[in-house]
Amino acid sequence: MSESENGTLVWKRKHLLTLEELSREEIVHILDTAHGFEEVSTRSVKKVPALRGHVVVTMFFEDSTRTRMSFTLAAQRLSADILDFSEKMSSTKKGESLRDTARNIEAMGVDIMIIRHGAAGSARSLTESVNCCVVNAGDGQHEHPTQGLLDLYTIRQRKGKVEGLKVAIVGDIAHSRVARSNLHALLKCGAEVTFVGPPALVPGVFRELGAKVTHDFDAVLPEMDVINMLRIQRERMTSNAFPSTREYVRLFGMNAERFKRCKPDVLIMHPGPVNRGVELSADIADGPNSSILSQVTNGLAIRMAVLFLCQQAASA
Repeated sequence: MSESENGTLVWKRKHLLTLEELSREEIVHILDTAHGFEEVSTRSVKKVPALRGHVVVTMFFEDSTRTRMSFTLAAQRLSADILDFSEKMSSTKKGESLRDTARNIEAMGVDIMIIRHGAAGSARSLTESVNCCVVNAGDGQHEHPTQGLLDLYTIRQRKGKVEGLKVAIVGDIAHSRVARSNLHALLKCGAEVTFVGPPALVPGVFRELGAKVTHDFDAVLPEMDVINMLRIQRERMTSNAFPSTREYVRLFGMNAERFKRCKPDVLIMHPGPVNRGVELSADIADGPNSSILSQVTNGLAIRMAVLFLCQQAASA
């Protein structure tokens, strides 16, 4: 990021790989750019020509609903042409490497690659093999930067600020790339972050990254301004991290009884998919304090902003 002659900020990054490497000013610039794109979805013609003539490919090696559709729709709203890569129907099933797959796709004239992959660092490794823009849509247990940005955007939208807020992120922190991206973004913007969950899922090592750590959800409930509930990622676990789902719900599930001990204006978040009755009871998930659907809506504006800024930097 640098300043132009008139003092406005100029985006210089052609890739978005992690929020850890972004400055507070860069993060705020993405949020402000997203705000400018927010009204596009309210128009009768929901398109702007910002990426007309450019080609965007979605390369998802892991299942996804919200993130994949959001990126696809964001690219369409910017008037880009879209290629949808499917691993199940690709040459990777024949032994082709990720590098060779990406290079062959780029050779078709692709300008932006959006990748979700089970290996941490996969997005960064792509930048060493291709010349086009690379956007990380989630790499292993490392980061999910656009989810972190849309969560931050939602908090700023609903609370009017981020600085000084107390945010609890609850659940499977150990396996969560969302938690890591949220932590980096929230700390840089002045929030206080507490990780909450069973000891096996919230190890004390996260204190080294700047988070507070507790295994007593009820003890911190009354002081929190925002509570972000995470899904238990059983598909990433190699052993039982807690005795039973019933026990987890008793200690860490957000329900009506627990909600009574929260601030009246507490913001309840969840990146999805929600396991109703586990992380959140239905009345809380659908209640007025919930921002779950707002997060999905805001994800579209954030991803429009990211695609626009990365391509703008690549074209400069």
